[in-house]
Amino acid sequence: MPVPVPRQRAIPAVESGQAHAVSAPSGPSGEGAALNASALAPADNSTVNAHGPSGPSGPRGSHGPGGSTGPAGPTAQPGPTNLTVLLIEDDPAGSLNVPELLDSAGKPIRVRTARNLTEAKRLLTHDVNCILLDLALPAPTRPTEADADAAHRTDDELAVLKHVLELAPRHAVLALTDSGDAERGTEAVRVGAQDYLFRDELDGRLLSRAIRYAVERKRSDTAERRLTESKLRAQENARLERGLLPTPLLEGSSLRFAARYRPGRSRALLGGDFYDTVRTPDGTVHVMIGDVCGHGPDEAALGVELRIAWRALTFAGLCGDELLSTLQRVLEHERESDEIFATLCTVDIAPDGRRAGLCLAGHPAPLIARHGQGIRPTPPAELLPYDNGGPALGLLPNARWPRTQIELGAAWSLMLYTDGLIEGRIGEGKERLGQDGMVAMVRRQLAEGLRGEELLRAAVNEVRDLNGGELTDDVAVLLLDREG
Repeated sequence: MPVPVPRQRAIPAVESGQAHAVSAPSGPSGEGAALNASALAPADNSTVNAHGPSGPSGPRGSHGPGGSTGPAGPTAQPGPTNLTVLLIEDDPAGSLNVPELLDSAGKPIRVRTARNLTEAKRLLTHDVNCILLDLALPAPTRPTEADADAAHRTDDELAVLKHVLELAPRHAVLALTDSGDAERGTEAVRVGAQDYLFRDELDGRLLSRAIRYAVERKRSDTAERRLTESKLRAQENARLERGLLPTPLLEGSSLRFAARYRPGRSRALLGGDFYDTVRTPDGTVHVMIGDVCGHGPDEAALGVELRIAWRALTFAGLCGDELLSTLQRVLEHERESDEIFATLCTVDIAPDGRRAGLCLAGHPAPLIARHGQGIRPTPPAELLPYDNGGPALGLLPNARWPRTQIELGAAWSLMLYTDGLIEGRIGEGKERLGQDGMVAMVRRQLAEGLRGEELLRAAVNEVRDLNGGELTDDVAVLLLDREG
């Protein structure tokens, strides 16, 4: 959180060596003299510079509107300024004296003067850092009736400040008020000003610090607001992405379900991989996993569309080639270019849990581990047949995807996965894990007694470790278990 900026009376006398004392300009009498607003800005409101205490070539002579010379010689030209201030007050002829202003590096702060809000709007360019606003400036519109309520009177008195805040929402604003009207200054800070100062107590050092504090506080507030907005957007996106991840519908089924999902995009929850599992009223359990080429936000959105379409078509009674042909039409309609395709694997498990139908559309074949009888048998793990698969969705306009009948057995574990799980590298070379490496890894983990979520977590973590770091592609893997 930004540190609140104290009002002018509470500003410390020393600022860790950053503040520079402002010596009064020497003239024939040797007395200090403050520069009023008319000396800082000529009649045509052009930009001028307030001189520092001394020039680079020697002591400074006396000042005049045109930069005249004094006994010590020509006035040194000031260097480039870091800050520009816009002073808005309606009587720059002498009612408001603005002393010399220096930034933290000792360079002069440039001051522009506007006599009304119309001039202020014209002079409010991108290089203005801070606005000095006289709260005594007439409001853009005045109320036609007297208001007896003090709070309403305060709002009316701050109408000009509210107008400036609307005109310059990204600029720091310092409010100027009378020393006897601290309540009005406090209200100005509540409305949106960074600080308030008393007009009749302006001092070069204190005003310079107040300007710098106001600018830094505004920057801090702006950065904090942007950070908060970014966090809110991230939370919103996370809630949206979590809502788009599937919730398996397996009520009434004896099968156990587990899944792991790891998007390849940094700080994302959803990638181009997608999966789903549902049980239809006839007792059949349908499971699907797919992968849209690429892993950006567009691919993630397309994957969600395909998943939702698959669920709707499955509940409508479609299966096998008919379902995949319809999904291909959805893909062709929703994709951004003809080069986008998606791989898909669908499995429909009969109500008795012993048989299943398999369709592959350019996708890796699932892995099955059939559990035998006896005391802690070591279940063999192997890939289901994949010779009878069809092309990925979106590649061929009139493709077909035959359905292969599979005998599962009484007790089994069926693992579906995307290619992100098998395309990770092994060590520093170019060799990849591949399906054979994955099968060997899962066999070993099953022999160690890993099951369900624990098995999937171990498999994904080992693949990442073998890769030597995070996987660059999306990874989705799910597991269905049936006990005999």
